[in-house]
Amino acid sequence: MSKKLLIVESPAKAGTIKKYLGKDYEVLASMGHIIDLPKSQLGVDVENNFEPKYITIRGKGELLTKLKKQAKAADVVYLATDPDREGEAISWHLAKALNIDVASSCRVTFNEITKAAVKASIKEPRSIDMDLVNAQQARRVLDRVVGYKISPILWEKVKKGLSAGRVQSVATRMICDREEEIENFVPKEYWTVEAICLGGKGKKEFTAKYYGENGKEVELTCREDADKIINDTAGLTVDLVKESEVAKNPPPPFTTSTLQQDASRKIGFSTYKTMQTAQTLYEGVNIGGKLGTVGLITYMRTDSLRISAEAQREAIGYLTAEYGKEYVRPRQYKSGRNSQDAHEAIRPTSINITPESIKDKLSNDQFKLYKLIWERFAASQMSAAVYNSVSVTLSSASHTFKATGSELKFKGYMKVYIEGSDLQKEKDKTLPTLEEGQSVEIKSIDSMQHFTKPPARYSEAALVHALEENGIGRPSTYAPTITTIVSRGYVRRVKKQLVPTELGMITTDIMKKSFEDIVDVEFTAGMEKQLDEVEDGKLDWVKVLESFYPGFEKNLEKATKDIEKVKIKDEESDVVCEKCGRKMVYKISKFGKFLACPGYPECKNTKAIRNETGVKCPVCGGEILAKKSRKGKTYYGCENNPKCDFMVWDTPVKKEKCPECGGVLLKRKGKNAKTYCSNEKCKFEIKPERKSKNDS
Repeated sequence: MSKKLLIVESPAKAGTIKKYLGKDYEVLASMGHIIDLPKSQLGVDVENNFEPKYITIRGKGELLTKLKKQAKAADVVYLATDPDREGEAISWHLAKALNIDVASSCRVTFNEITKAAVKASIKEPRSIDMDLVNAQQARRVLDRVVGYKISPILWEKVKKGLSAGRVQSVATRMICDREEEIENFVPKEYWTVEAICLGGKGKKEFTAKYYGENGKEVELTCREDADKIINDTAGLTVDLVKESEVAKNPPPPFTTSTLQQDASRKIGFSTYKTMQTAQTLYEGVNIGGKLGTVGLITYMRTDSLRISAEAQREAIGYLTAEYGKEYVRPRQYKSGRNSQDAHEAIRPTSINITPESIKDKLSNDQFKLYKLIWERFAASQMSAAVYNSVSVTLSSASHTFKATGSELKFKGYMKVYIEGSDLQKEKDKTLPTLEEGQSVEIKSIDSMQHFTKPPARYSEAALVHALEENGIGRPSTYAPTITTIVSRGYVRRVKKQLVPTELGMITTDIMKKSFEDIVDVEFTAGMEKQLDEVEDGKLDWVKVLESFYPGFEKNLEKATKDIEKVKIKDEESDVVCEKCGRKMVYKISKFGKFLACPGYPECKNTKAIRNETGVKCPVCGGEILAKKSRKGKTYYGCENNPKCDFMVWDTPVKKEKCPECGGVLLKRKGKNAKTYCSNEKCKFEIKPERKSKNDS
């Protein structure tokens, strides 16, 4: 029996797939990219067709050696990295490193990690798609050239540690431009007039709003205009009653951007958290029973709205049985003109795996996101919601008023899923029965002053929507772009809004003056289109770079001469430098904020920012601090590290001690939530009571 090796990107995915393929297969993980451009240099030969200089990533040598050994021992090697251009490039690098012919049938892709999908894909391997690889190379090289050529200029002229990027600089500009709009906004006064009326049987109250004169819309700009209408209006007459039935169709299943937007609005997830959680759902979760470990959703980096015929058939069967035929309507949705239709939309791998049925097998975050994805997909195959809508036109002399009402007649897809914008519409706003020609009594009539509001700052969801709408970036880039511009200090999060910092405004101003194309929305969108044409095999990737670079090089030369040095004052802290007595300032590195002495280079003192928990270390009595790992995950460690090695992932409990041994209590969240003692010898723990479905 032949030995087969299958290489994927992550250990979690490897574990899931191994269970499907059995003992004939060895399944290993590449841990993402194994080969890439070097970090210490440009790594692109701009004089020689932009030839990339690929190297084995530092720390990956031992893993590559292991993969080579396993590949040599195997009769067949399959490369099953992610089904996108990034994954295709990883497979290409692996093929070259493992001496696999890229034209051979070595590439396997699956849109979902289920037993059926994996086994079906193994039966239909293909060669590596060099158009996809070249699209990734073009993007990677272009981003490297832009970043590594502009960043040193920013270091010299503005501040060390800054970076520029083809997508991140445009995103920062959009946030800065919005801030300028807000600052330059001049409010405009306007007035509205509303009458509380009594009509129909029982003299039911309803609201009629002033619309205009003789049926034509008029805007009221001052109190005098509003007062005149109030003084003229003693009663109202019904001129027109228009009844209609309005159908509201369900939204399509999620793409990456719409998932990020809805997860932000409905469950408060950042774009990064949404993608991290979605990754775990895609790679596999052990839900027990006959299925065991299974991928719960399809691939989560997609801008396609397509769903497979098989998934649609299963959905129709489930929804018909659960809600009845009248609630079901099969639908296929048309993807946007810029979408790459290689994948399906994001959906559950099986609609029969309902969120509630596996709630106890998922973490809290996984459950929330899976529920959102499941409900959106189910709704997409359901009937429209139907409203009875009534529009009434009323008048008093020449003044026209309008009243509208609606009543939900048939819930349709809203039985399963309600969009954020529709939450208020769920509350019926009905009007009394009114007839044309009848008089309506006015209970009260009032005017209200308003001022036009400036545009809102971008939230993460709104920025993702704007990036997608303008054709900037791709599904895989939205979350890392936002993470980068925040970590670099160009933007900060304030009450879920993205607000530019002084550094962001200054850097953007420099970019607009010296690298206008790089931060131009239309230019960047045009470049994205060219990269898509490379993927479609319509354009040579080297020609894309050859058309871009000469103008860019001239801008580099000019910027080096013309940009004047900018002094940005560092934000001062309350922490006093113990070496020289100055107040320390906040600095930013790629690992986040830290404190540094402003007396550099005379005083080189730096220290991490202390996030105290108020809990003492059970080992040495030092302060337990909240810290961040290199991957951004919060952990808790002693201030006396490395002398004291106390470290935990769960949150220390303040003001409470273990009732059995007096030790530090820790609180764990998620599906294994509990409060327990940090002392390994002590067995004290309390698990929260789970609410039953009957609990209100």
